[in-house]
Amino acid sequence: MQLLVRNQTRNTVLGAAVELADTSATRRTGLLGRDRLAPGEGLWIVPCESVHTFFMKFPIDLVYLDKRRTVRKVRHAVPPWRLSACLRAHSVIELPAGTAERTGTSVGDELVMEKPA
Repeated sequence: MQLLVRNQTRNTVLGAAVELADTSATRRTGLLGRDRLAPGEGLWIVPCESVHTFFMKFPIDLVYLDKRRTVRKVRHAVPPWRLSACLRAHSVIELPAGTAERTGTSVGDELVMEKPA
């Protein structure tokens, strides 16, 4: 399932083709094996409070959310071979590097997930 992820606070779109990873298999696989994320693409991992970028081929932005989809933490351009966590998070969105900065997404922002039209 693909979703449109909108930052309601800033009236910006983080991604128009964000995939949902909500099963054990899809959460475990994540973005491994991909060469890149195109602009507008991403992966929303639910539930999730930590990720790694081991074996990845490109940097990503990480946007951690609580259950109400409020941004709890943002990590910019996390390179391969790193760990990241936010123990107050319920889920995380992995996005192309630069997306969080371009959209102005920061802690406290409210995100909305919608099915694209």
